[in-house]
Amino acid sequence: MMDMMKMLGKVKEVQAKIKEAQENLGNLTVKADAGGGMVTATVNGKKQLLNLDIDESLFGPDDRDMLKDLIVAAVNKAMEEADVLAKEEMRKSTAGMLPNIPGLDLSGMM
Repeated sequence: MMDMMKMLGKVKEVQAKIKEAQENLGNLTVKADAGGGMVTATVNGKKQLLNLDIDESLFGPDDRDMLKDLIVAAVNKAMEEADVLAKEEMRKSTAGMLPNIPGLDLSGMM
């Protein structure tokens, strides 16, 4: 019975660490660019677009489709990098707290 209580205490500790790490993701930022830096997207660890910088040379009427493609590419790249960063931060915040149990996948929590 004592081992079960100890394990439940550990689970609550892990939950608290995960919650804290999730809250801190808003403070992490990632920048990614497309078109050789002509479009730069800044995203936080919660995958929220914070800023979008667009080179003024792309504002011509003939560049409309290319501009859309570059924006999509920069934002998607930033989102992917933010996802990797968020998972790494979550992993770091719970390192050593959970035993390595084969088949136990907690990635859905992160």
